[in-house]
Amino acid sequence: MMPGSIRSRLALLMFLSITLVWTIALGWSYRQATREVAEWDDARLVQLAQFIVLLNQADLLVLSKTRLDARTEYSRHPGRATARDGDEAPREALFQVRDTDGHVLASSAQLAQLGSFDSPADTTTGARILTVGGRPWQSYLLRDSASGRTVRVLEPSNSRSDLTTGVARRIAKPIVLALPILMLLVWISIGHSLAPLQALSKVIRTRDASKLAPIELGPTPVEVRPLVDAINQLLSRLRVSIHRERAFTADAAHELKTPLAAIKVQAQVALVAQDVAQQRLAMQRVVQGVDRSAHLAEQLLLLARLDENDTIYARPVAIGALAREAIAANEPDAQQKSMRLSLVGDADSEVVAEPVLMDILLDNLIDNAIKYGDAGGRVEVVIRRESNFVMLTVRDDGGGVAPEYVARLTDRFFRVMGNGANGSGLGLSIVARIAEYFGATLDFGTGIGDRGLAVHVSFSVPSVTAVDAARQAA
Repeated sequence: MMPGSIRSRLALLMFLSITLVWTIALGWSYRQATREVAEWDDARLVQLAQFIVLLNQADLLVLSKTRLDARTEYSRHPGRATARDGDEAPREALFQVRDTDGHVLASSAQLAQLGSFDSPADTTTGARILTVGGRPWQSYLLRDSASGRTVRVLEPSNSRSDLTTGVARRIAKPIVLALPILMLLVWISIGHSLAPLQALSKVIRTRDASKLAPIELGPTPVEVRPLVDAINQLLSRLRVSIHRERAFTADAAHELKTPLAAIKVQAQVALVAQDVAQQRLAMQRVVQGVDRSAHLAEQLLLLARLDENDTIYARPVAIGALAREAIAANEPDAQQKSMRLSLVGDADSEVVAEPVLMDILLDNLIDNAIKYGDAGGRVEVVIRRESNFVMLTVRDDGGGVAPEYVARLTDRFFRVMGNGANGSGLGLSIVARIAEYFGATLDFGTGIGDRGLAVHVSFSVPSVTAVDAARQAA
């Protein structure tokens, strides 16, 4: 991207564009003027030849000793020194008259000094360029059928007329004079057009950091409106992000305060207790409180990582193998409640995800099902493959969740009241965030035997190209 001022760049581009267009126009005008002057000079040679062919021998002899100034007057005031066509030196026209047999009847004295024509004599009537004395001359040949005479009129082609230069000068002069004025007007116009950007910059510069309300500039040009809209959208996302961060911080402080208070109480009990068994029980509860606080801190850090949208490279993973590992990891907790864990369905299915996050997702789903399921019940991990998606379902046969609470299950720190299970209320929030990260959909249904809760996570089936790209990225 080019550094510097937009106004300066626009002015420079306008200057270069105008200069280019005017240069082309000047060149085209000069070419047209050259062509018209050449046609005019050719017509003058024709008129001179037609005049000479009518002269008698005596007049031809007198004319041959006379210098013919081919310049003509074109101004409104003939006779003035400035009324000629602008040639600095006289433009002498030379002539030669031959009879029917080709004998020279009369010829300009200067032509004799130049010697014979360097090019072969051409008897074709019309205008052409001849080389005489090593110089190019504009020539016109006229053959008179009545008298049989042939008249050739010549004038130097390298100094035929300065009229063309004069025309070009007259065209270029107003352009050169008008260009600075035009650029000044362009500079002012660009500055006026960029005024909305300056107003936007002033509004942003003077705005307080805590004020995230949308920017209102009133009527703005269509080119500036997308920028204002983009800034307003950014401010809206910042408002949501800051609100979420504040709410998250407040909830996290509240959730951490509870186990820390419990740890403090149990530690105080252990300090004053005289009974060894009572001290041991208090210390065990301290350890449990520490474990709960550590688990809560880990989940908060994971949510923070996911919220930051850090780049996490995904690759094809066998969801069945991860499910088996998660079931094995949660088996001890299930045995404490005499619950059975099982894997059902197509265990060979693959999804494009990150293995560690998928393991966290499965662990949270199975852990929730065990915590909120009934003792002696069942927890099933079901993998079902369809043509365009792979559905992972974790379901139990416990008490389930009341319909009015289902919509809030993914809210952070939300826990269903009346359930004695210990938890931070972050498990399903983490599951929802991981599912969103990998483009999966999350929804809830009824568990085993129309009892309990079922959590469905549906992953799109990746194409072969996507799978290959994911493997290469990994």
